[in-house]
Amino acid sequence: MKNRSGRRPRVLYLAFYFPPSRASGVYRARATANHLVEKGWDVTVCASPLDFLYKRIGSVDEGLSETVDPRIKVERPSLNQYTWQQDLREFSWLRRSFPLMAKRVYQFSQTKLFPERYSSWAWASVVRALKLHSKKRFDIVVATGNPFASFGAAWLFNRLTGVPYVMDYRDSWTLDLFHDEPAFPKGHIAWGWEKRMLGKASASVFVNEALRGWHAERYPEVADRMMVVPNGWDADVIPEAPAPSEGEDPATSVTSPDGTSRPLRFAYLGTLTVKQPVGEMAEAFKIARRHPDLADAELQIHGHLGFFKNSPATLKAKLGLDEEGPANGVEDTGLRYCGPVSKTEVGKVYEDADVLVFLAGGGKYVTSGKIFEYMAFGHPIVSVHAPGIAAQDVLEGYPLWFNADSLDVDALAASMVAAGKAARDLTPEQRETARRHADKYQRDAVLRPFEEQLRTIIGREPAAPSES
Repeated sequence: MKNRSGRRPRVLYLAFYFPPSRASGVYRARATANHLVEKGWDVTVCASPLDFLYKRIGSVDEGLSETVDPRIKVERPSLNQYTWQQDLREFSWLRRSFPLMAKRVYQFSQTKLFPERYSSWAWASVVRALKLHSKKRFDIVVATGNPFASFGAAWLFNRLTGVPYVMDYRDSWTLDLFHDEPAFPKGHIAWGWEKRMLGKASASVFVNEALRGWHAERYPEVADRMMVVPNGWDADVIPEAPAPSEGEDPATSVTSPDGTSRPLRFAYLGTLTVKQPVGEMAEAFKIARRHPDLADAELQIHGHLGFFKNSPATLKAKLGLDEEGPANGVEDTGLRYCGPVSKTEVGKVYEDADVLVFLAGGGKYVTSGKIFEYMAFGHPIVSVHAPGIAAQDVLEGYPLWFNADSLDVDALAASMVAAGKAARDLTPEQRETARRHADKYQRDAVLRPFEEQLRTIIGREPAAPSES
C-alpha cells in the first residue's frame, strides 16, 4: 500500500564509509540501507569517493559491494584530500604555488568552520543532495558517524530545506572511547557543533545504553529524542549455523574422522588493531597451551591486520609472528595468522572453530559488532578486553561465555582453558540454546524500531517492499 502522497518515502543516507569500504561500522551502514529499501523506502546514499578508498587508505572489500541492494542509489561526492596527499603532482595549483597560504586556508577550515578533515565531503554532499532534492524531494535524512561531518551536512541540509534528520552515532565524537574521557578540551568548537546538531535533530541513535546515557547527561534538553539501536548480525553475510542432522556429530566436535581427539581450534575473526589488547591475548594463549587440555591448540587469526597499509608489521610483532608463522627465535605459541577472509568463507571460519576469542579495545562504552556474529554460531566465547565494557551487557545471559573480567594474563589463560573444556563437552542442545540468545540481535530485528521511528517522524507509511 502506498503512502498518502502516492509515492515511496525517500531517505538521504549520509554514510561516508559504505561498501566497498571495509572500515569499522560499514556493516551497520550497509544493513541500514538494505533494510530501509526492503521496507519500501527509496534510498539514496552519499558515500566516500572511490579513489579515496583505493588510493589513499587501501581499505576495500569488493565482495561486500555485491551485498548492497541494487535498488539503492549511491552518490560519491568529492573530498579534499589535502592531509592524505604525499605526491607533489597531486597538489592543487594553490598548494603548489602558495603552500603556506594553502595550509592556512585548510587550518582555518578545521579550527573555525568544522573540526574534521572530512568536512569538504560533507559540504559537497549537501550540494549534491540539493540538486537531487530539486528533482525529487527527500522526506528525511539519516546521517551516520564517523565521520561526524555527516551530521553537519544533515544539519545544513535541514537549514536550507526544512527536511528532518536523524543522527546515528556508530561511534562517539566528543567522547574518547579508549580512555573514557572527553575527546576535546572545554571550549572547543566541536562541543558547540554537537549541541547545535543534536538540538535540531528529530532523533539521535546510539549503539548502546552507556553511550546514550553519556550524551543524555550532557544534552538533557534533547534526551527524550535519543534511542538505542544496537548492532547485530547479518543473516545474508553471516548465515545462522546449521543444526546438526540426526545421528551426526555436532559441528563443534573436536573428534577427528578416525575417532581420535584432535587439538582445539580457537579463532578470532575481524580486523586486528593496536587499540586491542593483542599482546595480552597472545601471552595468555601461550600460558593456556601448557594445560594438557589445550596441548597443541591453535589460535587462528582471520581478517585484516589494521585498516591502513603500514599496520601489519606492528601487529605481527605484537603477535610474535613473521610472514609465515612464529618469528625467528620465538617459540611456537600456537598463534596462526590466516589472512583476510572473503564474505563467502566467513561462515566456514566460524563453523570450523571450537572456541571464539572476543578481542576488543576501549572502555565501558564499547560494543564491538563482532560479538553479535560470534553469538549467532553458538560456540564458547572467551572475552579478552577490559572489564566493564558495554559488550558485556550483550553477552549477559549467553550460556557459553567465559569472562575473566580482567586483562591479567593468568586469569585470561584460565578462562581459555575452561572454554576449551566446554567445547570438548558441548552437546547439540547446549549449542542450540546459546544460538537462541543471539536471535534478538539479528539485524532486521534490531533495525525494525529504527525504521518505525523514521516513519513516525515523517508522519506516513512507507510503500510496500514489492512496489517499484
